[in-house]
Amino acid sequence: MQEYERLVTEALEVPLRGWDFSWLEGRATGSDPSWSYPDLARAHLRADLLDIDTGGGELLATLRPTRGTIATEGYAPNVSVARERLGPLGVDVRFAPDATLPLDDACVDLVLNRHGRLNAAEIARVLRSGGELLTQQVGSADCADLNAALGAPPAYEEPWNAEIAAQALTAAGLRVTDVREEFPPLAFADVGAVVYQLRAVPWQVRDFTVARYADELKRMHERGGITVCAHRFLIHARGE
Repeated sequence: MQEYERLVTEALEVPLRGWDFSWLEGRATGSDPSWSYPDLARAHLRADLLDIDTGGGELLATLRPTRGTIATEGYAPNVSVARERLGPLGVDVRFAPDATLPLDDACVDLVLNRHGRLNAAEIARVLRSGGELLTQQVGSADCADLNAALGAPPAYEEPWNAEIAAQALTAAGLRVTDVREEFPPLAFADVGAVVYQLRAVPWQVRDFTVARYADELKRMHERGGITVCAHRFLIHARGE
């Protein structure tokens, strides 16, 4: 088990900063749906833009946002990372610890939300008439096979999918114009990749520690990794 110990120790020692999964390059492959969220976001860019739950601002920075763009982030350690990256671009990064958006009513023309919290009423409130929402969400079936392999409880207590999200947005007064949903494969090449993923996404297995799940992780290592299904859905909507 020397190789197992090496892989696990390496994954535990990697610093977590922002929303950066570059350490997994070559070790975890897949999870991308057939559409490109960054390309779609670029096609919809407007001057008065809000990016919800921007993480460390990694994606937003690549979109070349205009000055005056607002980004919110709910995870306190990410706020300073996002400000460091986005501040020089003229982006106003605001801490939003709950689903309430710290913005005035009807103040933005485009809301971007990639894997962030989706509060339909708040999005409808801050969008101007005719404004747009583009969101890509992680559904509740995401990596459920990983939880099952570990014998861990499901990551989500309630179902979260495209139908439920679209219904919430419609009820809030938005007009849903595009809905897509896919379950692409996600392959973890080794147990170190799994450990890093569960550190970076702590809500997947909320009680995760290597010691608690050692037996299951060792079996996973002996099998040479694991392939699971991701769960992604995309919604575009307009304010009335």
